Amino acid sequence: MGVAILFGVFITGLVLGIPIAITLGLSSLAYILFTGLPPVVMPQKIYAGMDVFVLLSIPGFILAGNLMNRGGITSRIIRFANALVGWVRGGLGLTNIGASMLFGGITGTAVADAASIGGVMIPGMKKAGYPSGFSAAVTAASSTVGPIIPPSVPMIIVGALSGISVGQMFLAGAVPGVLMGVAMMVTAYFISVRKGFPKQSWQGFGEVVKSFGGAVWALAMTFFIVYGLLSGFSTPTETAIVASIYAFVVGAFVYKELPIRALPGILVDSAVSAAGILILVGFANVFGWILVSEHIPQSIAKGVLSITDNKYLVILLINVILLFVGMFMETIAALIILFVPLLSLATAVGIEPLHFATFAVLNLMIGLTTPPVGVCLFVCSNIARIPLQPVVLAILPFLLTNIVVLLAVSYIPSLATWLPSVLTP
Repeated sequence: MGVAILFGVFITGLVLGIPIAITLGLSSLAYILFTGLPPVVMPQKIYAGMDVFVLLSIPGFILAGNLMNRGGITSRIIRFANALVGWVRGGLGLTNIGASMLFGGITGTAVADAASIGGVMIPGMKKAGYPSGFSAAVTAASSTVGPIIPPSVPMIIVGALSGISVGQMFLAGAVPGVLMGVAMMVTAYFISVRKGFPKQSWQGFGEVVKSFGGAVWALAMTFFIVYGLLSGFSTPTETAIVASIYAFVVGAFVYKELPIRALPGILVDSAVSAAGILILVGFANVFGWILVSEHIPQSIAKGVLSITDNKYLVILLINVILLFVGMFMETIAALIILFVPLLSLATAVGIEPLHFATFAVLNLMIGLTTPPVGVCLFVCSNIARIPLQPVVLAILPFLLTNIVVLLAVSYIPSLATWLPSVLTP
């Protein structure tokens, strides 16, 4: 009966549109009160969920992304991407995707990517003659690349949950992230050709070199982050702080677009964003603890293995479960609740943990662009000032493309494991 109360309150909260963190907390509290557990269990489990050293890197990476965004990074990355691909048919769509690939390597969060890139690109694409639905859809779809290409907040969460090296997780996401970006570029190009979207004139190699010079400081940040982790020179938390200092120096003294008076506001915004993620982690940890105590993960594993113990069919079933969950639940909450039990299932049939972690994160990133809880869809439709329906219709080809990449990464482990095996001892 306690489990019925737990899921009843949880599903009701989702249907009513209550924020996922509050929904997790309310459903967990209802279970605790109904089963007669001491209420002190809840704050204990909340604290235990947040008391993980590697999670301290999340505020640092969020701050670094905000500093670089306010310091002029967005416009320079867009200019560089536009110089590379803007001359192709549908070039602004390709620029949008390319900018997301570059910008995502700094922020590590899809929503920040969608808001920052979308705020510039969606109005620009509409002005150039692109349909509003396509402009919003390509922005939402490409924003999911950000948490795959390092650094990545979801991958930090996975490292905290499983003990997998965060540095290896970052490397494992690089190839799949690039594949996603390239596949979406191909999709955007064919759509643009078929519908006759505009293109810009070639600006010459001089513009490529000049725009690269403007963006090189920003692009170097990803190198420093990955090098710091892989060399053992710094932990993820220390790397995040170094990245924040680097972002401040570049924005304030190199680009000279980050005024000192803007720092308090940036710090407050970053703290609010980080607090939202951490409270979600805390409430999700309580919910996950309840599921484990009720042996639900074991039941899921037994249920799947009773159907089949074939490795490839299990991969397919895991993907179906995660795609379905991603349609209704926020990424970090889904990871905290489902990652550990599904990891046990995956390893039971011989799937390498690093490989599983990579396609699990990739899977849930796709969920950010699927209704009814596709956060990036809402962000981009709001920027474009159009209803959600045309954005959903326009994003379908990109969803199909991303699912093809997901299946490739799921069934070809080397796409995730090759780079970590080469670059780590």
